Amino acid sequence: MSAPVRKSPVTRPASRYRDDLYGWSREQAELLRAGRLSELDASNIAEELDDVGSEQYDKLQSALTVLLTHFLKWDRQPELRSRSWVNSIREQRRRVERQLRKNPGLKSRLSEAIEEAYEDARDRASTETNLDLESFAQTNPYALEEIMSRAFDWPPAA
Repeated sequence: MSAPVRKSPVTRPASRYRDDLYGWSREQAELLRAGRLSELDASNIAEELDDVGSEQYDKLQSALTVLLTHFLKWDRQPELRSRSWVNSIREQRRRVERQLRKNPGLKSRLSEAIEEAYEDARDRASTETNLDLESFAQTNPYALEEIMSRAFDWPPAA
C-alpha cells in the first residue's frame, strides 16, 4: 500500500509576490496571456506597474543630474575642463533624449525632473569640487534649451 500523495499548499499570489517576485511575475504574465483575469493579483500588479514608471522617471532624473553636475563644474572650474567631461555631457544628453523618446509621458514631468536633478547636481558638484554648496546657485540657472544644446568645445579654443 502506497502512502497518500500530499498536495503542496497553494501559495497565495500576495505571499508569492513577497517571497518570489520573479516567479510571481512569470505566473501573473501567464495568467494574463491565458485571459484568466479573475486569478490575477491586481493590487500587486498595479504596484509593479507604478514602480516601472518610477524607474523610467528615475533614469531621466539621473541623466539630468550627471549632466547638470558637469555644467556646474564646467562653469566653476574652467581650469579643470576635460575631454571626458565633454564626452559625459554628450552621453547624458543622449540618455535624456532616449528616455523622452521611449517614454513621451515623461515630458509632462520634465521641469520637475530638472529641478530635482539640479538639487542633486548642486550637492554633487560641491562635493566633487570641494567648493562650498553656497557657491552654486540655489535655484537652477539653466533652461532646458541650454541643458540640451549648449556647446562644449574640446579642445578649448585658443
